Parts: sequence; C-alpha cells; structure tokens
Amino acid sequence: MALSLRSSLKLTRNLRQYSPVRVSSSSSSDWVPKDPVTHTGQHWDKDDHRLVRFINTPKQINKNFAIDLIKEVPPKEVKARTTWCDGGDGALGHPRVFINLDQPGNHACGYCGLRYFKSDHH
Repeated sequence: MALSLRSSLKLTRNLRQYSPVRVSSSSSSDWVPKDPVTHTGQHWDKDDHRLVRFINTPKQINKNFAIDLIKEVPPKEVKARTTWCDGGDGALGHPRVFINLDQPGNHACGYCGLRYFKSDHH
C-alpha cells in the first residue's frame, strides 16, 4: 500500500507529537567541541569544519612538546672544531649534518635541536 506524500507528512507530524524523544529542529548545536590551544598557538574557529572530528571524543594534545624535551638534554662537549649530527640511529635519525663550532657558545642541529659546544682545552 503506497502512501501519498501528503499523508506521509501528516503521519510523520502525528508521530512526532507522541514521540517521547524530542528532536531539536534548530540548525545550531548547543554543544561546541573543546579546542585546546596547542604549543604553536593553533586554535580553530567554532565554525571550522575540522572540529567535526572531535564531537564524540576530545581533541588530544600531547603535553610533552618536543621543544621542551630537547631543552632537558644538556649540550654535548666536543674537542674538535667541527662535529656532525645524524639524530641517533640510522633509520630513526636524520641526514648527517656537519656543525661548525668555531664561534663560542652552543650550536644546535637544524634537524633535531641537539646542542654542541667546543671545549676550551688550552
């Protein structure tokens, strides 16, 4: 038995009156996902489509920022005028870069941020 469009709409309206679950017909949501600010200052607008990913779960941000972890590693003392850094293990590191230590002070690797300094052995 096929229902006409008019009778189908009337039936839907009648069912909504007696339904125990109320559905909001408003287009705006009362719930806005929490968007904590990251260490880079990234914060999305409340109308940004990317926030849809965080409706059911909160946005997870790692509190151990890499820049803070690198600060905890003390600079390495080197006796030569130059040194190299490859970030550690071969496949887990980065391309080998050579670092000139002629100037006084700490010199950081451009890839991983590890610091080196030339020791005065005079």
